[in-house]
Amino acid sequence: MWGVSAATKRTARLALANRELLLGALRAVAPDHGLALELGSGTGEHALALARAFPGLDWQPSDPDPVARASIGAWRDEAGLPNLRAPLDLDLLAPAWRRIAADLLVCVNVLHVAPPAAGEALLDGAAALPAGASLLLYGPFLDGPPSPRLARFDAELRAHDPVLGIRPLAPLLEAAEARGLRLESRQAGREPGDHLLLFRRG
Repeated sequence: MWGVSAATKRTARLALANRELLLGALRAVAPDHGLALELGSGTGEHALALARAFPGLDWQPSDPDPVARASIGAWRDEAGLPNLRAPLDLDLLAPAWRRIAADLLVCVNVLHVAPPAAGEALLDGAAALPAGASLLLYGPFLDGPPSPRLARFDAELRAHDPVLGIRPLAPLLEAAEARGLRLESRQAGREPGDHLLLFRRG
């Protein structure tokens, strides 16, 4: 058991703000049963909310950051949900996660804080999902001239690490289509420049 403590459990304002948006989108595509894999679960608040909202699905959170996994584990221990699994140490750029037989893939606010290759790695893994399975992808993307918020955010990310940054949306959509991932729906996120994208495996 991870053990619950205020020092271990973390919270994120954006995770709470976009929770209902994610839930609404997933209600249209989530299977009744199976395994949902979340890559880059962060604080664990999304995994907790999604596991609670979809009790027929087993929810597998993951994050390469041990501090994040401790937070996920603390939320999980406190909630005691039977369908919320212990967090795994998974990295988008490592192939291990692709061997998990998931029926739904969720990735929220990850690609801009990962190297450029992470986007293609995510799509490669999603292309191996069962036919009809979905990928929910959420985060900031460049779609036309950047807003002041996105330009400022991108500059902050690149100042921290030049390999990070907000990715253009059009190449991602083209790469998804080339892999047989059909864009099922697209909607604006809670923050300017954020996008919620739902892809379905053909």
